Amino acid sequence: MLASSNPDLKKIRIKICGLTRVEDAVAAVNAGADAIGLVFYAKSPRAISIEIARQIALVAGPFVTVTGLFVGADPKEVTDVLKQVPLHLLQFHGDESPAYCESFQRSYLKAIRMKPDVNLDDAIAEYASASGILLDAYRPGVPGGTGETFDWGRVPRQSTTPIVLAGGLTPENVIQAIESTRIYGVDVSGGVESAPGLKDPNKIRDFISNAQLARQH
Repeated sequence: MLASSNPDLKKIRIKICGLTRVEDAVAAVNAGADAIGLVFYAKSPRAISIEIARQIALVAGPFVTVTGLFVGADPKEVTDVLKQVPLHLLQFHGDESPAYCESFQRSYLKAIRMKPDVNLDDAIAEYASASGILLDAYRPGVPGGTGETFDWGRVPRQSTTPIVLAGGLTPENVIQAIESTRIYGVDVSGGVESAPGLKDPNKIRDFISNAQLARQH
């Protein structure tokens, strides 16, 4: 049965993050990714230059959301990237304030690391202007890309803000992740790699295929 034949089933949105090569972006787009992510954080093994980022963004096509990921970046750095790379969405993984996130007049995702004591209701309310909230695993001193999962039971079952799930997702666990939550989308990086920053086209295809098979009621 086609998912579209049942109005109670939700379409899951899928983002492939941490792309460093044009061919990986092409593989993601051809496999059906809704969005791709480019990392502008020098300490990340997936950080890329503006030149490569622009090449990747241009091959994505008009209907794939090109996302730029930043961690506590100087506003000028973000502005410089925006002048040269056609980004549709900004993704902030640091301690950026709502005012900072809003200052670029661009849709944004705010990442919330799932610390044991985090109050998600308060965090979501604080970033009411965000297009979505991304929930990621927490490891002290690491802003993301840990390859670790967190307790999916902590994901809000109902939220007026779209929730994107990240952290340790793989082709093998993405169906369970989707079916055990009521999320808007999933975001994967290390789970579809052959090495940090190098995507595996077969893993990308399997991840997207499995995510599309998952059922959300």
